Amino acid sequence: MKLVETGLPGCLVIEPRVFEDARGSFHEAFNLDALAAQGLGLAFVQGNVSTSSEGVLRGLHYQWPGAQGKYVSVLQGEAWDVAVDIRRGSPTFGRWTAVLLSAGNRRQFWIPEGFAHGFVALAEHVVFTYLCTSPYDAEADAAIRWDDPDLAIDWPVAAPRLSEKDARAPLLAEIAEDRLPRYDAAGARALTGEPG
Repeated sequence: MKLVETGLPGCLVIEPRVFEDARGSFHEAFNLDALAAQGLGLAFVQGNVSTSSEGVLRGLHYQWPGAQGKYVSVLQGEAWDVAVDIRRGSPTFGRWTAVLLSAGNRRQFWIPEGFAHGFVALAEHVVFTYLCTSPYDAEADAAIRWDDPDLAIDWPVAAPRLSEKDARAPLLAEIAEDRLPRYDAAGARALTGEPG
C-alpha cells in the first residue's frame, strides 16, 4: 500500500495494491502492520457503515471531547470526502482537503483526530465505511455548517440533501473555543488532552 500526503498534514490517502484477473479482484482494505511500518499507528474501537443516495451530504461532523480519527472508504458508488482542520492553534486551522473515494479506485482516507469530516454521495447508491479511534458519544457530537463561507469548500453539488442536524449546524466562527480540539505542536498528528 502507498500513503499519499494531502494539502493538510496528517490527512492521508491510502492506495492499496490491487490484484486483478479474469475472476475479479482482491485488495487489503486495512493492514495495521503495513500502516505502522509507514509510521501510521492506529487503534480502532468502532466500525460504522452508512448508505446514501446521490446528492446526500453528511457533515461536517466531529466529536469533542473524545475526538475521533476516521479511516474511511467507499464500498459501492462514489463520494467526495472532505476533512477540515478545526484544531485551535493549528497553522492550518480552517483549511480543508478533499479526495474522491469510490469502489473503483479503492482508496482509503485517514482523517486524524481534531478534524471535521463530511462527504457527498455522487452515485445513485453509496456504501461508506468508517473505522473510528474513539466510540461515538452523543454528548460530544457536533457539526459545522457544510457551506460555511469562511471555509469556502468547493463541494461538487450546489443543493445537497441534508439532515435537519446538518442544515442547522453553526458556522465554525460561531463555535465556542472550548467546543473545539486543541492543536499540540509537539505531537506528530497533533491532538492531545481535553478541552479547556
